[in-house]
Amino acid sequence: MAETVSEIPAIAALPYPWDALALAAGASLVALGLHWLAFRMMRRLARRSDSGSDDVLLRKLAQPTRVAVVALALIVVAREFPRLEQVWQKVASFVMPALVGWIAFAILHALVETMKMRADIDVADNLAARRRRTKLTMFSRIATFVIVFITVGLILLSIPGIREIGVTLIASAGLAGLAVGAAAQPALKSLIAGVQMALTEPINIDDVVIVDGEWGRIEEIRTTYVVVKIWDERRLIVPTSHFLEETFQNWTKKTAQLLGTVVLYLDPAARIGPIRAEFERQIKANERWDGRVQVAQVTETHRDAIELRLLMSAADSGTLFDLRCDIREGMLEWIAGNCPGAFARLRLAGGDPIELELARRSAA
Repeated sequence: MAETVSEIPAIAALPYPWDALALAAGASLVALGLHWLAFRMMRRLARRSDSGSDDVLLRKLAQPTRVAVVALALIVVAREFPRLEQVWQKVASFVMPALVGWIAFAILHALVETMKMRADIDVADNLAARRRRTKLTMFSRIATFVIVFITVGLILLSIPGIREIGVTLIASAGLAGLAVGAAAQPALKSLIAGVQMALTEPINIDDVVIVDGEWGRIEEIRTTYVVVKIWDERRLIVPTSHFLEETFQNWTKKTAQLLGTVVLYLDPAARIGPIRAEFERQIKANERWDGRVQVAQVTETHRDAIELRLLMSAADSGTLFDLRCDIREGMLEWIAGNCPGAFARLRLAGGDPIELELARRSAA
């Protein structure tokens, strides 16, 4: 023990700064080696478990903890060198808040990603999972903003010339918000709307909506805007306030099940019975039909045609669209092959033109 104590002054007596740099480099290498060994053992333990949450946590924490152990090693070394300790005290006021914020950010995103893994939206009945994932996304972005806000405030507190700004950011965030609000009213409005939308849930991830006449799915929800993926692969960027202040259609708010129609225009003299029987046969044979609704009704009459509405149901909007196309095509082919006279025709007063022409020729 006496030899160990006597070695420290001997090391401190080496020419400066090479002794400090050499010891700092050595301590950093030792810290990195211990970090690598510890994470290697934890990864082995994580691979033995069935849950993927521990793998996500290790992956997110690997980089920030690696930097943190190096900083810890430098702190230990700086205690033995007064000049190095003075330099470290000036740097630590910037580095330590950033490290703490980085680690908090990594833990937050690891937890959010782990909880998202338990909310699978690829299943058939995914309403509960979509609601959970939407809440996780919104609160994750809000928590990220809070972490960044506090971290930046702590860093500003360490700068003598900007200390007052740091105090204002942390202690008087409301007053600062009012000062900036005049210039950034639209952005603040969207931010508040994002928090409100996370609580009221007018939309969720993967909801089918119609916004500004465009049909699409909610692909991403941020605090200030929402990304809607249109059916033709375009992206519609909509402010979050639009979903709180404007009217829009949400086809999957409570359930994804929908009703759809196919309209056929037939001749008033057409027989509806055989056509209804064929519709019932085709709808029951189609695997896209969910078995809830199938109705054939004459809903309108005109001078030269009647309107036959074929009502059907499906599990979701995409399946319903394909089902309507199948039934429309199948019914048109069947009518054309079995009763082509059932199609609507234009009748002219005075009789059939062909019959009139034949009568004129026979009279001549």
